[in-house]
Amino acid sequence: MERRILEIIFCLLKNSMCGISGFNWRDEIKIKEMVSSLSYRGPDANGFFLDEGVSLGHDRLGIIDLSVGAGQPMSDNLDEITIVFNGEIYNFEEIREELKEEYEFRTKGDTEVILAGYRKWGNGVVDRLNGMFAFAIWDKRDNSLFCARDHMGMKPFYYFWDGNKFIFASEISALLVHNLPRKLNIEAFNYYFRVLYSPGSMTLIKDIYKLPPFHTLLLKDGVISISSYDKIPTDKVDISYRRATLILKEKVLASIKRHLVADVPVGVYLSGGIDSSVVLASMSRFHEKIKTFSVGFRLKDGEEGGKFNQDLELAKRTAKFFGAEHNHILVSVDDVIASMGEMMAHNSDPISNPTAVAMLLLSKFTKNKATVVLTGNAGDELWGGYERYRITLGAYYYKMLPKFVRSILNKNKKISKLDYKDEVDLFSQFMFEKDEGLSQVICPSFFEKDVKIKKYFQDQYFSSCRADIVECLMDVDQKSWLPDHFFMLSDKMSMASAIEERMPLADRELLTFSKTIPTSYKVGLFRTKKILKDAFKDDLPDYLFKQPKRGWFSPAAKWFRDPKFEIFVREVLSENYYLGTKKLFNWVSVERMLDDHISKKKYNLTVLWAILVFQMWAKQYQIEV
Repeated sequence: MERRILEIIFCLLKNSMCGISGFNWRDEIKIKEMVSSLSYRGPDANGFFLDEGVSLGHDRLGIIDLSVGAGQPMSDNLDEITIVFNGEIYNFEEIREELKEEYEFRTKGDTEVILAGYRKWGNGVVDRLNGMFAFAIWDKRDNSLFCARDHMGMKPFYYFWDGNKFIFASEISALLVHNLPRKLNIEAFNYYFRVLYSPGSMTLIKDIYKLPPFHTLLLKDGVISISSYDKIPTDKVDISYRRATLILKEKVLASIKRHLVADVPVGVYLSGGIDSSVVLASMSRFHEKIKTFSVGFRLKDGEEGGKFNQDLELAKRTAKFFGAEHNHILVSVDDVIASMGEMMAHNSDPISNPTAVAMLLLSKFTKNKATVVLTGNAGDELWGGYERYRITLGAYYYKMLPKFVRSILNKNKKISKLDYKDEVDLFSQFMFEKDEGLSQVICPSFFEKDVKIKKYFQDQYFSSCRADIVECLMDVDQKSWLPDHFFMLSDKMSMASAIEERMPLADRELLTFSKTIPTSYKVGLFRTKKILKDAFKDDLPDYLFKQPKRGWFSPAAKWFRDPKFEIFVREVLSENYYLGTKKLFNWVSVERMLDDHISKKKYNLTVLWAILVFQMWAKQYQIEV
């Protein structure tokens, strides 16, 4: 074809996942290199597309419509627009029904529905989509590249932009195929150590960015335009608690049903909590034979195995209650040591979370039995599940008390700590690592006090929040912690084994509903996640409602005290491990902090793990300071 070369190659792979990549010039060799670098994300096929001014690549994990014709990159029926797409659109059948009279569909999947929707609505197609997605559409009619990321950032979209070259991919590792500068972003470095991830659009590498959730990016005529398409109403509706509870249950069941659409085996990641149990209970209405998957930890006598495996035991019990086939894996410290390198290879936008290795190993274990897994992720953020929301409500009422009453309560240190100057100050008390600890290990010339980080969160998130303080914290979690930390980490660790995680409780319709009901329906002084628990109180076993709130955590503090792990850690946490980071840290203080932790003099896990992850990442990707 003279006007373009369309060359899509499909090849079977044995161990890979779904990833997208591309750039704004034509280069067959480079796009093939990018596709190859993401091959683990797409075991079923890969392909690439070349045109004047663009190169697109795709690694395919087949979920819906496994035919060769459903492969990507995919062009529309007029051969004018081409897409690479990662994710799933759960309402694609409704959109197809709406468009079938004016567009001749050639496939049964969701990818072509996005193309058809783009032909009709242009950039407004994103307003119609309910799903998790990251995609790029090349429109040869005006030589533009239109990119988008879903409403909660469940799928990643990284890009490089220097005012001339635009390169995008599902992971940073694919961008680095282009031999880009690997200069450390010092601002992001400080944010990483403060909140354990890079918030917003920044990453730890200069000139590499994330497209935020609920945003689109348009590259046209050498100019980039980034826009939000968040039009979700936030005004509270006048609705009774009972009516809202019934509606929530209906919407959750509808979401679960949408998320079960797949042409491959579907399972459930089951913890001992309410959220994943709600997913299992709902799924059991539509499926008879369900496989559930959990992870626990293999610990020695005296290492509190019961404490760290309470959720695993509850998961077993709940799976039995619903007649599901339960599967679990126990992770040992030897497994952690053996898997740290692989975990870091996939953690290219570093996130510090000791459960990452467990996520990776659980995905490997699950792959033999399921390709898609549903999770309870986002239940806490949407429906008020964290204790910090309840404590925040207490802090609000505390500030309303007369001064003489507060002076009496101040004798109780736990209550007095609830006081705060403003929303960001309270947020920082919950979410920030403190200046005192970080200033000891980060050299002064690279260290920023938390004042600057607070200002960033104020400007980026809190300044636009018009709701009450509890709702504001939930909103910030939905826009920062959830997409930038948890969703990105779970995507990388699951896609490393070609497992697609789906989050039905993060459904766009559920997000909309959660924004319009009163905060009091979600959080009270004595209860969290009120409405979700009440919506499913007749569906779940009673013992689940008697459990205290437990976050998912690993025995990483104990791993540091294992002799084998200590040897590994001392090597990484030393100035000679990677000379590129030698001047960033006060290594004497790092060693002292490690010694104090191992001897149980002080609990320093959070900072130590953050340095450990950063060190391994910097060496893995040869980062320059």
